[in-house]
Amino acid sequence: MSDDTSRTGLWFIGARGSVATTATAGLLALQAGLIEPFGCVTEQAPLSEADLPGWDQLVVGGHDVASVPLDKRAEPLAEAGVLPHRVLAAVRDGLREVDSHIRPGYSPSLGEESQRSAADRLAADLRDFRSRHRLGRVVVVNVSSTEPPAPPAPEHASLAALERALDDPASTVLPPSSVAAYAALRAGCAFVDFTPSTGIFLPALVELAHQAGLPFAGRDGKTGETLLRTVLAPMFTARALKVRAWAGTNLLGGGDGATLQDAANASSKLESKARGLAQLLGEPVCAPLHIDNVPSLGEQKTAWDHVAFDGFLGARMTLQFTWTGLDSALAAPLVLDLARLMSAALAAGRSGAQSELAFFFKDPLVPAGAEVEHRFAEQTARLHAWARGLGR
Repeated sequence: MSDDTSRTGLWFIGARGSVATTATAGLLALQAGLIEPFGCVTEQAPLSEADLPGWDQLVVGGHDVASVPLDKRAEPLAEAGVLPHRVLAAVRDGLREVDSHIRPGYSPSLGEESQRSAADRLAADLRDFRSRHRLGRVVVVNVSSTEPPAPPAPEHASLAALERALDDPASTVLPPSSVAAYAALRAGCAFVDFTPSTGIFLPALVELAHQAGLPFAGRDGKTGETLLRTVLAPMFTARALKVRAWAGTNLLGGGDGATLQDAANASSKLESKARGLAQLLGEPVCAPLHIDNVPSLGEQKTAWDHVAFDGFLGARMTLQFTWTGLDSALAAPLVLDLARLMSAALAAGRSGAQSELAFFFKDPLVPAGAEVEHRFAEQTARLHAWARGLGR
């Protein structure tokens, strides 16, 4: 039997994490008609008018180094208010079914497996998933824990150099997120990085994506504080108001809080959050930013920003705002949107960096030499134009 081109595989890296568990439970609830698609921008025109796979045409699998089953991972999310208890009860069997499609992930700390062997294994899992479910396309989305920035290496400069390094069984030239990206591309899948980790953001892997004619997008999903910055910063420039400082503090718990308590891991997140502010304001600005782990917050995240700005006659004024949200509930619908949009991009023959999806990311990937657009209104317009071009 031939593949059903209308069916799309959504394969998570970090499939048992909070975001993937929330997205999977939410997708099952959407398929069952249990919830409204709040937060899903692909349900709004003009995105809804593009030739996107329906909710019932998405099939979920993934890789993870964790072994706690999905239905058990969902229980603390229900206690935290992310997942309604009635929904968990209704989708528990579906979560167990999806969990049967999750395969062991890769971590250099878990054994003697070489990176070449790991990449081959991950790619084989993806091909098997596509074949068993007779899928027309597969989109791989990285929602695993944030990694420290990868130090530059000459092996990253070209695909040929990377392939030579991977042939050395002792080589660990790639961070785990990039091993996953390499495997996804070798298996003919689109790749989305919803984290600030290195992932596909290496010249060798970009070269591989172009060689294979595959689309990719990222990095670092934009769900809270940075989303507000991309909306508010253009207001100051449009009104000719001089921003003197923009300080931010993030308080979070859960797995993200624990991961980002490590300074090396946090540096990736801090860089991606801060990178766009100077571009939005048109000049460098004093912008101290802190991330603090508060375990009692659990799945909740609070961001507090203090903006100091000058007006006419040098009048000094301030804006302060607080954003409190459940991060997994904010991220999960965007992940589902990206799976649908990247499936359509695959079907339309798009390849390379899909810069028009910057709407979703703090640190958007763009083609070499292209200008990064951080202003949210302009990002929205570009996304809509891109979707219209996909056809039906």
